[in-house]
Amino acid sequence: MSTKTSTNTRIAIRPCPFRTSELLRQGGVHPVLARIYAARGLCDPRELSSELAALSPPAGLKHIDAAAVFLADAIAAGKKMTIVADYDCDGATACATALRGLRAMGARVDYIVPNRFEYGYGLTPEIVALTAREKAPDIIITVDNGIASIDGVLEANQRGIEVVVTDHHLPGDCLPPARVIVNPNQPECGFPSKNLAGVGVVFYVLLALRAELRRRGVFDAQTQPKLDSLLDLVALGTVADVVRLDANNRILVAQGIKRMRAGRMHAGVAALFRVAGREARCASPFDLGFAVGPRLNAAGRLEDMALGIECLVTDDEGRAWAIAQQLNEINLKRREIEAEMQDTALLHLDSFEPSGSSTIAVFDEGWHQGVIGIVASRLKEKFYRPTITFAPAGEGWIKGSGRSIPGFHLRDALDLVSKRVPGLIDKFGGHAMAAGLSIRADAFDAFAQAFEAVGRAWLTEAELERIVETDGPLEDEYYSTQFIELMDGQVWGQGFAPPVFCDEFRVVSQRILKERHLKLLLERNGRRYDAIWFGHTESLGERARVAFRLDANEYNGVTKVQLLVEHAEPA
Repeated sequence: MSTKTSTNTRIAIRPCPFRTSELLRQGGVHPVLARIYAARGLCDPRELSSELAALSPPAGLKHIDAAAVFLADAIAAGKKMTIVADYDCDGATACATALRGLRAMGARVDYIVPNRFEYGYGLTPEIVALTAREKAPDIIITVDNGIASIDGVLEANQRGIEVVVTDHHLPGDCLPPARVIVNPNQPECGFPSKNLAGVGVVFYVLLALRAELRRRGVFDAQTQPKLDSLLDLVALGTVADVVRLDANNRILVAQGIKRMRAGRMHAGVAALFRVAGREARCASPFDLGFAVGPRLNAAGRLEDMALGIECLVTDDEGRAWAIAQQLNEINLKRREIEAEMQDTALLHLDSFEPSGSSTIAVFDEGWHQGVIGIVASRLKEKFYRPTITFAPAGEGWIKGSGRSIPGFHLRDALDLVSKRVPGLIDKFGGHAMAAGLSIRADAFDAFAQAFEAVGRAWLTEAELERIVETDGPLEDEYYSTQFIELMDGQVWGQGFAPPVFCDEFRVVSQRILKERHLKLLLERNGRRYDAIWFGHTESLGERARVAFRLDANEYNGVTKVQLLVEHAEPA
């Protein structure tokens, strides 16, 4: 993609409550980290605990005890269960977690992965019919979907199949008539973290079920299955689903990463690290979100997720490695398709002037519906506008996948469009930052207009300006590999942004690398630092204000600090 964007970007320093950072520092937190944490709203050193004992207890989740009792009864009665998963990384890890956890507790359980292109999203009546035909279960357990599947649950009930919904998506106006629903986002659920991913919800259900089986004397503390062995899967799904890493999610991710670094992970996770060329012994949330997760997601995007789930449920290392290589191939194909679609999108948007629009909606006959979400994400990054990209879905229908910016709740926006223009949207669902929908192809222009009207009403000029949030200047002595190691020991991610510093530097030299990146030598207080600005080639003046992350760059056995530039502007 070209680097020219017509959106305004400015560097801002996060406000940091001095008193809070002082209290954290006095509580033994490193002075720079104390400032960084305070700026992210963390007030109490106890919120930094990454020990499992600090997790919010399962009892806070509405209906979780009912789910535990129902599943424990079903296991005792030898009932057949089938898991129906969503087809992304969160869905795949949730399915593998549920399958491994339930089997360890004696359940007769299997899973089914419907092809998303044939059966649509969620527990649809068609998927229920397929499941009944192929698996003949007594119980269907949904993971990472189901909260909007009213018709599907009705269909299951009519066939005498009971449904347990575990999900984290936002519910619509009415809930499905399932036997039990566990979802931190359902009405009147008092669970302190609304940000659990689908895999997090299912992990909690397993914790509650194990406690119920202990109460019944099936296990004791010695004989019970070790559910912490599932935490590599929980961490992977949580990071890949880009849910907010609040204190509770940070514990789940930190524990999973700790296991990966110690080499205690499932065969499929290890194989995905290897095929991605990443070292599990220095695993980071970045690896999970940008190397391991996408390879798993590719299967659900282009083919079906069965391959991804099989990778996570097999204990055979050879099989896991063979599947990981297949997933890698699919991911390469996904990248090619995505690159072509992006080029086409930019042609469609050739005359697009961000200053004159609050939103982007774009459709192309030749697009692949498994990849539109990624393209929407890239366009949103480039133009900094809520973006929905559409691909044909057969029989005159098109499917859209959207990504949003802070301050614009995408699912609520679609809800408003559907209320203002009844009948325009067939179905929709999702979150604040990502959502999907289907409409008739001939309704595209009407949709684009209605969506833009909501954007104009909701978004102010200030919200349409991209802000690079930073943690301000960094003292000279912390431009060190030791400080980088200290930062790498923390869990950063969505809603708990990794530290970005900013300062003024003299630009000693600059050159263009591989025709795509700007390589810089920057100087401050008589010290010089190598820096690189990926994807940018416009030259900087002799003084620049630079927002950057610190990176330990190893070259010929020597590790040096380099600055990864997030944004730079003339000083």
